[in-house]
Amino acid sequence: MQVEDVMTTPHSDEPDFTRPERRQVFYDGRVQGVGFRYTTREIAGQHRVGGYVQNLSDGRVRLEVEGEPGELDRFLAAVAERLRRYISHIDARTKPATGEFSQFEIRH
Repeated sequence: MQVEDVMTTPHSDEPDFTRPERRQVFYDGRVQGVGFRYTTREIAGQHRVGGYVQNLSDGRVRLEVEGEPGELDRFLAAVAERLRRYISHIDARTKPATGEFSQFEIRH
């Protein structure tokens, strides 16, 4: 194997930090009736993300958001930092992006 082959061959086990992905996040705690959705929308406006935030009937808040992985990490860290006093538990999952979101909104 030549050195140039090694340098130009992509490694499938390396993460692609530019490929959009989706994060599905559930927040537990005192997350309803405290401006959680509106604050999350405000924070989203400071990041290159699309998706929605929604109150659930079981008292949790659901967040579905898409963007580049690094941008999603920064956005979710900002949400957790700003709203930490209301959050007791976060359940987050990473999924493939669908490209369905052109903006960030509050769903009812």
